[in-house]
Amino acid sequence: MVFASRIISAALPLVGAVLGYANPNECTGTCVNTHDPSIIQGSDGTYYRFSTGGKIAVHTAPDITGPWEYQGAALPDGSTIDLDGNQDLWAPEVVQIGDTYYMYYSVSAFGVQDSAIGVATSSSLDVGTWADGGAVVQSASGSAFNAIDPSLINADGTYLLTFGSFWEDIHQVALADPPTSSAGGDPYQVAFDPTTTAEEGAAVFQNGDFYYLFYSKGKCCGYDADMPEAGAEYKIMVCRSSTATGGFVDASGADCTSGGGTVVLESHDNVYGPGGQGIYDDPTHGPVSRPYLRIVVLKLY
Repeated sequence: MVFASRIISAALPLVGAVLGYANPNECTGTCVNTHDPSIIQGSDGTYYRFSTGGKIAVHTAPDITGPWEYQGAALPDGSTIDLDGNQDLWAPEVVQIGDTYYMYYSVSAFGVQDSAIGVATSSSLDVGTWADGGAVVQSASGSAFNAIDPSLINADGTYLLTFGSFWEDIHQVALADPPTSSAGGDPYQVAFDPTTTAEEGAAVFQNGDFYYLFYSKGKCCGYDADMPEAGAEYKIMVCRSSTATGGFVDASGADCTSGGGTVVLESHDNVYGPGGQGIYDDPTHGPVSRPYLRIVVLKLY
């Protein structure tokens, strides 16, 4: 729920404590009001950026730094999912599997649990080519999770969708092959803080022998009307595990389903409430995260 950009680690595996913050990185073209971005490179080298709002706004650029130019809406008719919010789609995740691109997106309204994660497919990434496939995971009032903020990873041949926001925090479910529906199992919890339940926006990234679970924690929005206590605002956290399906711990070894979590990036200087992160392994720039217009140097753990 923040502006498009990147965090670049100094080395991998990722990450422990922030050692320092660099000056804002260059971004040209349309760089503001770009929330929850997902970045992917097309076959011709063009960068595509998909983001919350505008029925999934699509921008392109010749480099990850820009200049970013608006191309249109990925789903101009909205989603076929019959829920409030099906014309205001959130938090896309775009991945390539074989010759097909998959775009996962959220359908919901702010502060409710009547939510769904949908999927659309395309052979080219371009506006006008996306076919909506409807819901992959859905939640309702009383569910053990909230079905928004999708992140897909292929772990040893199994497609895992990590998702969640508040309501028991971060969950995961196995998807079928191709990953357009559940594989049949129930979602299970992979991160939870019983003291706040304010965790969301997960992204799972593999490096070496470990899987890293990044997520946002704290109050994300409405700061102009309701400023949280210092430290309660949005921040980026991480946990890691030797398996993609659970057992995530923080740098001190604390269980991340019992409140554990290591801070990667928090408020500092003139930056307040960073979050909404994702990971993209760029062939030119290396592993890149996309929360806001900064580069940070990260300590390994």
